[in-house]
Amino acid sequence: MKLIWKLLRQHISIGEFSVFVVAGIIGMIIMLTGVQLYGDVRPMLTGEKSLIGNDYMIVTKPVKRVGISSTKFTSDEVEAFRNEEFVIDLGEFLSSQYEVYGSVMFNGRKLSTMMFFEAVDDKFVDVETDEWHFEGIGSSIPIIIPRNYLNLYNFGFSQTQGLPQITEALIKSVELDIRLSGNGYRDNLPARVVGFSDRLNTILVPMEFMQWANKRYADTASNEVSRLIVEVQNPGDPEVMEYLDAMGYQAEERAAESSKALFLLQLSIAVVVLIGLIFSLLSIFILTLSIYLLIEKNSEKLRNLSLIGYTPKHIAKPYNLITASLNLVIFVVSILVTLLIRAKYLGYLGEVFGIEVSSSALVSIVTGIAISITITAFNVLIIRRKIGIISSKR
Repeated sequence: MKLIWKLLRQHISIGEFSVFVVAGIIGMIIMLTGVQLYGDVRPMLTGEKSLIGNDYMIVTKPVKRVGISSTKFTSDEVEAFRNEEFVIDLGEFLSSQYEVYGSVMFNGRKLSTMMFFEAVDDKFVDVETDEWHFEGIGSSIPIIIPRNYLNLYNFGFSQTQGLPQITEALIKSVELDIRLSGNGYRDNLPARVVGFSDRLNTILVPMEFMQWANKRYADTASNEVSRLIVEVQNPGDPEVMEYLDAMGYQAEERAAESSKALFLLQLSIAVVVLIGLIFSLLSIFILTLSIYLLIEKNSEKLRNLSLIGYTPKHIAKPYNLITASLNLVIFVVSILVTLLIRAKYLGYLGEVFGIEVSSSALVSIVTGIAISITITAFNVLIIRRKIGIISSKR
């Protein structure tokens, strides 16, 4: 062993190995950072805490001919949709079948308008509040409105009418007067906005209230459904799009934003990882070439070692140790730098979005270990093959 080390030291090129280490570190850092970034950011684009909304689609039938074509979903159509493989869950919107008239006193002026209500199963509502219940006539109706309604008022209507802009807290404190009429009944009930939805673009009331109101104010209560909310793995999945086209359904565009963002993230990460892979392949090529040249320079001496009884395994051991040591250095340095980079961008994400990332650094560590083992195994295989060829030429 010592004899082989003496032979190696005579022809080792520090410059060649340094280039390998630098290229390997750069490639490994790029790949590990890309993989770790994807693992950290992906939960922000999908799932319950998605920054741009969960994977929910609002599905309707298009209006084709005024007053002629039906836009209602039959029970068979709903059940068939629910049984599709890409559907995780499905909910039905129940619409108000009576007249709704709302008014509010604001800044000394009474604002009044015709309204409508819709209800959906509570599990699809993205607003958490303890006030989401209705206790019967005389009690206040809790209402959830889309956040963009408030934006339209603040940045559109209020500007043209000379009205002050309002905050979410202020509108929650304002009591609304809701007049419900139909089926021979006419009642005025108080109501209050209890939350703002980023998912549901409708004026939402609790399902229990809607069922009670339809039964009381509708001439003939109907269970017909005109809109569905569908939870899917990926709204941009071709299978989902093909099904909607085949059935003649349409989905709101915003529902696919998370899948589009996720696709762009995946594409960006793929490009980054590809660049890192190129650097890594370059480093592997440099190391392989360096080891080949080192073995070739010592080929005559290695052949003599083989003649005096050294096996190819013993001869290859120092070369394998050099390869493993260099790859270990690359792995350790790359992991440390990757963790530093991760700490920086996590701080940025926390400041900008106010979200704490729950994923761990295990993704990059496991990936780095797998890459290092693969590269080392490849180099060991190449070294053993080369020395085997030299030892056979006696």
